[in-house]
Amino acid sequence: MSEDGQRPDGDPAPTGNSSPAEKPAPSGRGGQLRSVIKIALLDVAAPLLAYRLFKSAGLSTVSALILSGVFPAIGVIIDVIQHRRLDAVGALVLAGIIAGSIVGLVSGNPRLVLPEGSVPTGIFGLVALGSLLTARPLMYRIALEFTGPGSAQGQEMTGLWSKHHEFRHLFRVITAVWGAGFLVEAALRVVIVENTSTGTALAISKVMPFVVAGILAAWTAAYGTYQRRKNEGRTQTG
Repeated sequence: MSEDGQRPDGDPAPTGNSSPAEKPAPSGRGGQLRSVIKIALLDVAAPLLAYRLFKSAGLSTVSALILSGVFPAIGVIIDVIQHRRLDAVGALVLAGIIAGSIVGLVSGNPRLVLPEGSVPTGIFGLVALGSLLTARPLMYRIALEFTGPGSAQGQEMTGLWSKHHEFRHLFRVITAVWGAGFLVEAALRVVIVENTSTGTALAISKVMPFVVAGILAAWTAAYGTYQRRKNEGRTQTG
């Protein structure tokens, strides 16, 4: 297990809608494919299609945005039913949807509904950076939960954490980069909402989390591989 929660062969740990995943991945390629399809439908395609249909039906922009937000909420509820618990990411997503809906209904301003995705993203970024002040950074906790603390790989991770400063340093760097990346994403969402049309802002806000998560995951894999080879080189020369 590498420092970024990946297996030694470089396969990335799964990521989700607004942020890195905290749930164990479904077993088998079939389960992973179903998860990808669910995210693509409920978090991206359905909200965009619903917004256009509601607008075509004569609903106000605010109403169309609020109703289109029902689909990501359904995705969270499905996860709760499957895993029998509401994790931190799901809770943040629901909180963002509810907060954006309430503000939109009270103000009647669609630009106050659209940034709801920035709420869980920004909070995750702040929590990640804040965890650097604790004994174990957030990305290590997520990687350990994904692996399973009681599994052989989980026990190996725990041993590496307790014995090797380099291992702890790598996780702190990764956590810092993910935290900063999510804060940048949250800020970009607000900028996009303020400077583009509602439809464009909605489309970008639905796709951006996956682009950012993909970039961060690719960087994590590359950084983990680089550090592993660097450490192996030191061991051989030593």
